[in-house]
Amino acid sequence: MDISKDLIAASATPLILAILKKQDSYGYEIIKKIKKASNDEIVWTEGMLYPVLHRLEKNNFIKSYWGKSETGRRCKFYYLKEEGLLELENYKKQWEVVHSTLSAEIYDDDE
Repeated sequence: MDISKDLIAASATPLILAILKKQDSYGYEIIKKIKKASNDEIVWTEGMLYPVLHRLEKNNFIKSYWGKSETGRRCKFYYLKEEGLLELENYKKQWEVVHSTLSAEIYDDDE
């Protein structure tokens, strides 16, 4: 399935925040987690991910620090701040409304 760029962009922030809620992570690892969780349906590039990470950090939802990946390479890890956890809960509520609306049988009562 080809998922629209608009939907991928709209879901990037809550997906990243949800990953970081579980544990600190770095860019390439986040990309791999999304790909695996979506059964290879959502494939992010670094060019798409890093601007979102930078915006989240600028908005004080996440924080970064330097560490080493499982391969020993130096990389920037990100973790969720309290503000980010609150933002994630806000996104979840919004997505629940969208999901329930999409799942509802919508009839035109005006006809």
